[in-house]
Amino acid sequence: MNELITSSLAKLLQYIESEDYKGYDPYDTLLSFIPFKKIGNWPAVLATQIQKRNPINIRPLLGIKKDYNPKAMGLFLQAYSLLYQKTNERRYLDKAEEILNWLISNYSPGYSGYCWGYNFPWASPVKYVDALVPSSVVTGFVCKGIYEYWKITKDSKSAMLINSASDFVLNDLPVTETKDGLCFSYTPVVKDMCYNSSLLAAEILCYNSIINKKLQNSVLALKAIDFVIAKQLKDGKWNYSMDFNSGKERKQIDFHQGFVLESIHSIKSELNIKCEIIDLSLKRGLEFYINNQFDKTGVSLWRLPGKWPVDIHNQSQGIITFSKLSAYNNKFSDFVLKIAQWTIVNMQDPSGCFYFRINKTYTNRISYMRWSQAWMFLALAVLICKSTQEDSENNSNYPLP
Repeated sequence: MNELITSSLAKLLQYIESEDYKGYDPYDTLLSFIPFKKIGNWPAVLATQIQKRNPINIRPLLGIKKDYNPKAMGLFLQAYSLLYQKTNERRYLDKAEEILNWLISNYSPGYSGYCWGYNFPWASPVKYVDALVPSSVVTGFVCKGIYEYWKITKDSKSAMLINSASDFVLNDLPVTETKDGLCFSYTPVVKDMCYNSSLLAAEILCYNSIINKKLQNSVLALKAIDFVIAKQLKDGKWNYSMDFNSGKERKQIDFHQGFVLESIHSIKSELNIKCEIIDLSLKRGLEFYINNQFDKTGVSLWRLPGKWPVDIHNQSQGIITFSKLSAYNNKFSDFVLKIAQWTIVNMQDPSGCFYFRINKTYTNRISYMRWSQAWMFLALAVLICKSTQEDSENNSNYPLP
C-alpha cells in the first residue's frame, strides 16, 4: 500500500511539473471567444455547466488555452512545503519558493492587501465575477500554502503576505454579524453567507495572529467558527450557505463538509484552543462525513443523496480531512488508505494525471490542473507526511518520492 501511494505521487508530480503547472479547469468556459456575458448571466451559467459535464475536451476549439490558476498554485505551495517539512530535501523547498514568487507577482491589484482570484470569469445564478476578482476561497488556499512555507522558512516575505491578505479580509470582504458570530463574504462583489468560504477567510486571520501577533485577528477567527458551528444540523452536517435576505439555506452536501471540518480544526489547532463545544462539533461532523458521504470501500458520494458521479475533488478532500483529523477516531487512519487506494487504482491515468469524474456509464478523463491534479498532489502529500510521522513513531518508514 505504501509503495502504491508513493509511486502514485511520483508519477503525478512528474506530470504536473512537465506541464509547468498550467492546465484547463472545469469552470474556464467563459475564457472562450464566444461572448457569453453579453448574451446574459444565465447563458454564461448554462454554458459553464454544460461544458463542465462534457467528457470531450473541446476547449482548443473554443479558444481556451491552458493557464496558471492562483488557487492551484496555492495548493502546490502547500504540498511542496509539507514535503520539505518532512524530508528536508532542497528540491521541494526550491519549488515552493518558485511558486511563492509567482504568487507575489500575480496577485489581484486594487484592493487593501494581497489577494487572489480565479484566472477565469465565473457566473452563478446570482452574480458574475470577472477573472482575477479576489475571493476568500482562492486567497484562503493561497494563504494556507504561504503559512506552511512560513513554518519552514520564517521569512519576512511570508509574514508580509499574510498580514497584507488579512487587510484584504478585514477591509474588502463584506461581513455579516449576528448573535451567533460573524460570517465573511465570498468576494468583495456581493454580501453573502457561505460557510466554508468564511472559515477560509478566518484561517487567514488566524495565521496572521500567530505570525504577526495580531491577537484581535484570532478573536475574529473564533467568532467565525462560532457562527458556523451554530449552523451545524443535528445529524452533524452543514448546508452550503444561507441567503442573506431570506435566511434560507442552500442544501448542498459534498466535499465542502470536509472543507468546513478542516478549517475549524486548523484554527483550533494553530491557536491551541481547548474547547469542548468545538471538539463535539468536529466529532459529529466527522461521523456524518464518514458514514454518509463515503461507502465502505472509500468511494465518495457526489452530492447527497445522489451517488454519481464519483468526483476526484470529493476523493481528495476525504484523504485530506481524515488524514489531518485522524486523532479524533482511530478508524480514520485505516479508512483514508482505502480512499487513496481506490482513487489511485480507478482514477489515475498511466501518464500520472487523475481523471475528473467516473460516471455511472462512462469516465470523464479530462485532466484539470486545479480541480484534479493540484488537489490530489496535496492529498497525497498530506497522507504521506502523516503516515511517515506515524511510521516513525512505530520505528518504521518508507521513502518519499
